[in-house]
Amino acid sequence: MTHVSAACPNCGAPLDFKWPSSVQTVCTYCKSIVVRTDVDLEKVGTVSDLPPDSSPIQIATEGIYQNKAFTVAGRIVYEYDEGTWNEWHVVMQDGTSAWLSDAQATYCFTRATPHKDLPAANAVQAGQHYTWDGIPFTVSVITNAKYRGVEGELPFQYWDKTTATFADCQSARGDFATIDYSDDEPALYRGEIVDFDALKMKNLRTFEGW
Repeated sequence: MTHVSAACPNCGAPLDFKWPSSVQTVCTYCKSIVVRTDVDLEKVGTVSDLPPDSSPIQIATEGIYQNKAFTVAGRIVYEYDEGTWNEWHVVMQDGTSAWLSDAQATYCFTRATPHKDLPAANAVQAGQHYTWDGIPFTVSVITNAKYRGVEGELPFQYWDKTTATFADCQSARGDFATIDYSDDEPALYRGEIVDFDALKMKNLRTFEGW
């Protein structure tokens, strides 16, 4: 797929898929969730008002990770016992996708890492040990979250959700991984906890008093 500029199938406003890998976007005028195929655009839903957000990150924020530039293209918003958190979809300078989670001022940079040996949701427990790509991980916390909405561009369709379970894992050397149970098959995202300042981000939101 390539860059697409078209009209929103719901309201007719200009709609732009800036990233070739994007499959879904949200109309900034009518909040319709629009997905694209090889032949057309389709409205599949509508985003309700997103919860208040204190994150300094926003769509089009730019940064550096491991000496590679990235741009924030979209996000998924979840709610859990401690508030809300964002899973920011970032597009690297080579066009690949990664994720920057942003929860209570803790930031994790991860990429989807295919594995077929992931535990089922009803089998995973805190304290269990798993090894992926030669790295031993321990399940640190299991979070049952509520899906609250999406914004911007995503590399897959993600709109008909209600709840999702995540099993966060850490290694002794600081690696981070999470098993995402929001789809029928679990998915592993592996990376690390990162320092906010080290990402050298710009085009951040500004808040009064900062």
